[in-house]
Amino acid sequence: MAVVTQYVVVRNGVEKMTFTSKAEADAHDKMLDMVDELLPLLERSEAVSDEQKLEDLAFFLAREREQVLIALGAKKPAKKKTAKPAAKTETEAKSETRAESEAA
Repeated sequence: MAVVTQYVVVRNGVEKMTFTSKAEADAHDKMLDMVDELLPLLERSEAVSDEQKLEDLAFFLAREREQVLIALGAKKPAKKKTAKPAAKTETEAKSETRAESEAA
């Protein structure tokens, strides 16, 4: 018999999702908290009147919170790592030095 640990996210007495990792369950719970905070804000906008679309938009914004923070200027975008040029071998360096001295 196997023992399986599961983490269940429950909101208002309703089971929302089940996870096998506490970190994933916590992240989902945090996202649901963000949705709860975003819904009243979005309802005030009157741009979207359909309740399901409001909820979908709130979920989208919560999932994309990093990009939203960047768009609002509250966070700087992550710097992209640039590939470093490969180190030259000793032979290549000598060849370049020889070619430069011959050209001069």
